Amino acid sequence: MLFLYSFCVIPGSQRKTNKKHQLKMDTGIKNVKLHTINIYRIKLFPIFLVLTICSISLAAAQVQKKWVIVIDAGHGGRDSGAQGALSYEKNIALAIALKTGEYLEQNLNNVTVLYTRKNDTFIELQDRATFANKSNADLFISIHANWAKTKNIRGTETFIMGLAKDDQNLEVAMKENEVIMLENDYSTKYEGFDPKSPESYIMFTLMQNIYQAQSTSLASKIQTEYKEKINRIDRGVKQAGFWVLFMTTMPSVLTETGFITNPDEEKFLNSKQGQDFIASSIYRACKVYVDELDSKSGISTVKEQKTGPNKNQEKAYALPPAEIQYMVQVAASVSQTEIKPENFKGLTDITELNSADRYKYASGRFAEYNDAVKYRKKLGDMYPDAFVIAVKENKILPLQQALEEKKKKTKDNSK
Repeated sequence: MLFLYSFCVIPGSQRKTNKKHQLKMDTGIKNVKLHTINIYRIKLFPIFLVLTICSISLAAAQVQKKWVIVIDAGHGGRDSGAQGALSYEKNIALAIALKTGEYLEQNLNNVTVLYTRKNDTFIELQDRATFANKSNADLFISIHANWAKTKNIRGTETFIMGLAKDDQNLEVAMKENEVIMLENDYSTKYEGFDPKSPESYIMFTLMQNIYQAQSTSLASKIQTEYKEKINRIDRGVKQAGFWVLFMTTMPSVLTETGFITNPDEEKFLNSKQGQDFIASSIYRACKVYVDELDSKSGISTVKEQKTGPNKNQEKAYALPPAEIQYMVQVAASVSQTEIKPENFKGLTDITELNSADRYKYASGRFAEYNDAVKYRKKLGDMYPDAFVIAVKENKILPLQQALEEKKKKTKDNSK
């Protein structure tokens, strides 16, 4: 490489410099052009070839993947989040988020940091995830402070998307998801999801989270930094149904940086030193994660789907699109899946429904809710977590709304 580079050096009298086309180390190479004058192309073609090879080689050597990391400060504006004796969660989350972003920007040249909010603004949960998705983010980190009924509970925990495995994890998710109740028309916007109803959280069991391994890796690194570098109590990496994580299409974590309801931890989380320690821990975890991924290539995150014979195939009924119909949702994914029997355990009547950056897959098509319930039971062995949904004009309706519309229509027709 050094030998080739020596041929690339053109004497000052034969070199033309253009600042607009210089290499930019901080953002990667946008354009690389070598300008020469007074060179005869025919006689010096070999040198021209060497110059071309040099420019390509140098560019390839210096181009780095530009990581986009979205930092999400939980809550904000009219949503104060958890409340301690002296402070609000929204202010702690914002301070730590801004400090985390500052560390990332100052120390990692290959990272671009974006924020869902940089001030005391109310941002809807759906908009936070949509922002990350539209920004083509590589990582999404939502920062929060925890809450508990008793003051003696303390420690840090970091969540990934999944079904809560105990009541305590579910309680944390329900507390964080309550923010959607401050939004207008949240029932329609979130497809009938009720943050206070445990039954609503069954929808998360169908999420084929292709980023689970990466999310777990980042969450583990964050918890390790908390424990080993700043001596915080480690409550572990956990799963729960956080809507903001459910909506994102990249590795995502939600980190609870401490309990605002614990007097000592509230004091720590409000101190400049405490916020500095927490932010530096998240930064270091991101650095380790990014360095590891940059050193690898060709790793697929999509899990192979298991298939099997279809013993319970049901004939799909032809219903007008404008009519409410009931289907059985069997899968959901952030990536589109080819509709063929081997991808859906032998089912041949799968319908794809696109909803809120998710591809949802449903089987069956029924005019009556009870018929769909019977069909769901037939699919129980293959898809134990399947559930009935209502669809109209290829859009999912809140189930209760659909049932009420059906009931009203039946009543009107009987008059």
